Amino acid sequence: MLAMTASPFLALPGAVEGSGDAAGVPAHYGNPLREQRRLLGGAIVDLSNRGVLSVTGVDRLSWLDSVTSQSLKNLTPGSSAETLLLDPSGRIEHAIRVFDDGVTAWLLIDSAETLPLYTWLDRMRFTLRVEVADRTDEFATVGWAPVADSALESAGEGEAGAAAAVEAFVSAPNGLAVVWRDPWSAVVTGGHQYAEIDEHPGADYSWSEVLVARDELPALAAAASRGEIEVAGTLAAEALRIAAWRPRLATEADERLIPHEVDWMRSAVHLNKGCYRGQETVAKVHNLGHPPRRLVLLHLDGSDSVLPAPGDEVRVQDARADAEATPAAAGSGSAGSDSADSDAAGSGAVGSGSAGPNSAGPNSAGLNSAGPNSVGTITASAQHFELGPIALAIVKRSTPVDAVLVVASEGILVPAAQEIIVPPEAGAAVGRIPRLPRLSAQRR
Repeated sequence: MLAMTASPFLALPGAVEGSGDAAGVPAHYGNPLREQRRLLGGAIVDLSNRGVLSVTGVDRLSWLDSVTSQSLKNLTPGSSAETLLLDPSGRIEHAIRVFDDGVTAWLLIDSAETLPLYTWLDRMRFTLRVEVADRTDEFATVGWAPVADSALESAGEGEAGAAAAVEAFVSAPNGLAVVWRDPWSAVVTGGHQYAEIDEHPGADYSWSEVLVARDELPALAAAASRGEIEVAGTLAAEALRIAAWRPRLATEADERLIPHEVDWMRSAVHLNKGCYRGQETVAKVHNLGHPPRRLVLLHLDGSDSVLPAPGDEVRVQDARADAEATPAAAGSGSAGSDSADSDAAGSGAVGSGSAGPNSAGPNSAGLNSAGPNSVGTITASAQHFELGPIALAIVKRSTPVDAVLVVASEGILVPAAQEIIVPPEAGAAVGRIPRLPRLSAQRR
């Protein structure tokens, strides 16, 4: 397991260290908004505080397939996948980014997951031909939003050169460069999308995570200091993730989260694979029930220059009380249910996952101490370079989709317009007529 050491990227000009989940790496380099634009142009993000596990042996893929939510047994060399390790009640325990190079399955995980996941996997090997190792001391994770190959053909010499400079540092322990490509841009085979939208914001979300030999990290930072590679902080990466409606364990998860509540069925669950722990809940909620909570994107009013933090309470506005407390009208952002289904979900409370880019970790206080108008909590927030102040929040399923919401933050009520990600009708797929795409809609 990695002993916390200062990242060489923290020595770059303007670097400001993050906290909580982002401790040990730069949160930004002085201008998070500009860094978001850099990310779209191929900048890298230091994620060297995250964990790396390896699984080797001829049974590695069939074994991982049998214990997690995604179909992995036929993963071809060079392919990427995302999978979830659930508890017996279907609640999410670990989110795993998987890359197989034909010899080794590389598991990229958030830092807090490293030891618990390693311990669990090592205990579950039994007589199978697999070996699990913690490789965090050997390899560092670096986030990257590479420019598409088609775009590189028309890109300037600088962008093409920067891409080549990054690629030169990517590790290939078994001859194949370890580049995990996020599958969020489309619904994976066997997956399901609850968001009822023709053009999903995730369709344009380009994100990869690569492995770099840890002893090469200073040289990579030096290349950035010479201007050969552009860098961005974790705040920039979070802003683009939030805008793409992309869930993450360190932010959206609490001890009760099931995949349906955050539309994680889109990329990390295969509905037609063999048995695995938690599958009964996944199938029951999807086919017969409804998730008790749902993920929304909030467009926040910026009049008071307050960006709500993870764990802040989301409320349905009380028109009489709030008219006195918050005279400002709902500003920037566009408009966009607890239930008896908690038995099917194995999840009855309406707590919230939290821990945004500067948070220390999941916040389980959630709604247990909330007021009568409380419907959920903020899980992550950001100032987006185009959308302005935005946040992801998990709210009760019963929250009306047209409700006027406010967020209690820093002693004021911040108006918020909800954009629906997971609709209240999500689930109950048996007997439902599938929603067909518009004939004019383009396939991506």
